[in-house]
Amino acid sequence: MPPRSNYALALTGVVRRYTEGVGALEILRGVDLTISPGQSVALVAPSGSGKSTLLHIAGLLEHSDEGEVFIDGRPTARLADAERTRIRRMHIGFVYQFHHLLGEFSALENVAMPQMIRGLSHKEANARAKDLLSYLGLGARLTHRPSELSGGEQQRVAIARALANAPRLLLADEPTGNLDPKTSDHVFGALTELVQATGVAALIATHNLDLAARMDRRVTLREGKLVELV
Repeated sequence: MPPRSNYALALTGVVRRYTEGVGALEILRGVDLTISPGQSVALVAPSGSGKSTLLHIAGLLEHSDEGEVFIDGRPTARLADAERTRIRRMHIGFVYQFHHLLGEFSALENVAMPQMIRGLSHKEANARAKDLLSYLGLGARLTHRPSELSGGEQQRVAIARALANAPRLLLADEPTGNLDPKTSDHVFGALTELVQATGVAALIATHNLDLAARMDRRVTLREGKLVELV
């Protein structure tokens, strides 16, 4: 196996268990996963299998009980919460089933804001936000607030926001789950194009097998173990 530093994300022996009564429920049982820059991986598994838990651990939102999470080659399991938060803010982008945009701000402002928090100037942040939104077909909707956008447009703004700080890793949890099939296909196509264009590594949980088939790799969870699908 190549050095972990060659991967945007590497999980090794990840175990996660929850206390249940007098015993413990083991959700993840030694998960190993590597994702290279520019690679898209579909996580296809039924509800309750541990998909969200895996995404939370990969995104440093939750600690594993055993194992290690390497972000861009750096081990993170024993880092202080403040440093995990810094890595998450600088190197990881998140897209959820609901867009979670700030309703009082325009599409441009929603995408520019994370960049200004990171330290970019207002001018630089707006320029990059405009480029991302235009790439996603929203060049004419920059000043519109979320309530003035369709569901597909809102989700494309959320994708642009997740990629605004040029993260190394993109994690998405059913990003098209609330959309109709036609809109879902369009949004997913825009997402995969951006993954290829930016070189970000992407782990995307989805129930849509047609969408998953368009990604570089497909994996699933079976009895807490990660299995590669052919």
